[in-house]
Amino acid sequence: MINNKPKYTLFKNASYALDGLVHAIKNETSFKLELFVAFIIFPAIYLMPFELSYKLILVITYFLIMISELLNSAVENVVDLVTKEIHPLAKSAKDIGATAVLFSVILHILCWLLIGMDYLASC
Repeated sequence: MINNKPKYTLFKNASYALDGLVHAIKNETSFKLELFVAFIIFPAIYLMPFELSYKLILVITYFLIMISELLNSAVENVVDLVTKEIHPLAKSAKDIGATAVLFSVILHILCWLLIGMDYLASC
């Protein structure tokens, strides 16, 4: 059996991660949008009068959106590599990946709502 896995090195693996990021920025419209929004939302989070722990929750949950989007894109790429046909399992794999992104967005919005309500209650 041929092993196509390259030898592990920290710098090689970091370069693979950067290659993936560059590919996502160039080719994945949803990720580009989320990255653009991050440049707006991270300064907004920083400027909000919330406790540090709340700010960290908002940053982490936004990163979860971007992480789930990257994983969704990876699933979609693999599905497209395996088949170009419309197949129920291919559709299911893509739909489940999209659901993961949706859940991460819902989680982030819920965190904003709960943190905002807590802040308003303490005023």
